[in-house]
Amino acid sequence: MQSAVALLLLLLTTLVAAQEYALNAGDTLRVHVFGEPELTFDELLVGQNGRISYPFLGVLAVSGKSVSEVEEELRSGLSPDYLVDPRVSVSIVEYRPFFVNGEVKKPGAVAFQPGLTLRKAVSLAGGFTERANKKRAMVISDSDPELAETERGLDYAVQPGDIITVDDTFF
Repeated sequence: MQSAVALLLLLLTTLVAAQEYALNAGDTLRVHVFGEPELTFDELLVGQNGRISYPFLGVLAVSGKSVSEVEEELRSGLSPDYLVDPRVSVSIVEYRPFFVNGEVKKPGAVAFQPGLTLRKAVSLAGGFTERANKKRAMVISDSDPELAETERGLDYAVQPGDIITVDDTFF
C-alpha cells in the first residue's frame, strides 16, 4: 500500500513538473532573495535572446526553463561563494503576449493570462466582427518548431506567443 501511494505521488509530481510553464523572450520575472535587497528585482525582462543578466552570475540562459529551474540555478550560483544557503524566489510578473488578428474588433498584441481559451482571447481582442467565423480560428503556436498554421476550436488553450487569426465566413 505504501509503495502504491509513493508511486502515485511520484507520478503526480512528474505530471506537474511536465506542465510547468516554459519561460521565453518577453516574459518579465520577479526575483527575490530574502534579506538581500541588492539581489532582489521587481521586474527582470527575459531578452530576445532568452537570457537575463544577474549580479555576480552574469548572463543566464532561461529560455525553455521553468520558474523552479531558474530559482535553483540562482540558488546554486549564489551559494556558497556569495551567500550561505540563499532563499530565492522567482515568479512571473508578466507573461509574453499572444497576438490576435483577422476578424476581431481590436487586433494586436494581448497580455497572456493563464487558463485562456481561444474564446476568451477573442473577447480580450474586442470580440468577433460581424463577418467572423465564430466556430474556429487558425493558430500558429510558438511551441511548434515548424510554425505550422493549425485550425483550432474555441476551447483551445492559448499559449504565450501564439498568433491567432480569425477568418471571415462567407455565409
